[in-house]
Amino acid sequence: MASTPDDKTLPYRPCVGIMLVNMDGKVFVGQRIDNSTEAWQMPQGGIDDDEDARAAALRELREETGIGREHVEIIAKSKDEHFYDLPPELIGKLWGGKYRGQRQYWFLARFVGEDGDIDIATDHPEFRAWKWAEPDSLPDLIVPFKRKLYRDIVQEFHALI
Repeated sequence: MASTPDDKTLPYRPCVGIMLVNMDGKVFVGQRIDNSTEAWQMPQGGIDDDEDARAAALRELREETGIGREHVEIIAKSKDEHFYDLPPELIGKLWGGKYRGQRQYWFLARFVGEDGDIDIATDHPEFRAWKWAEPDSLPDLIVPFKRKLYRDIVQEFHALI
């Protein structure tokens, strides 16, 4: 029996996310180019074949923000993977219709550079704007279907920020 786009048997896409905090304890968020809402998100993306989660997080951070490894100190990795499901209207439209959502390891990292080291005008830009946000505001900034995940990430890393 073939899968339909809303079939719960579709797998989760293996991904990473990175909560990048500055010296003031604020978190980097970017406003996606491909979304017309006011939603902001932390850098995240897929894990390539034969790539470990930490390397993927640093690569995604570089690709989305222009921030190099020399400006980042990894503080922690989430204890477990975090999951989210796409809303039904997006299943079958994103990632070639192969996934029902994402499973993500998250990393907490300290930004040790300066704001001038951030350049979202990368080769394949994903953000149209960026800002530093209070950690507790993150769930209110993200699209609704990722709010629980963001609450969980903030709670897990809060004491380390």
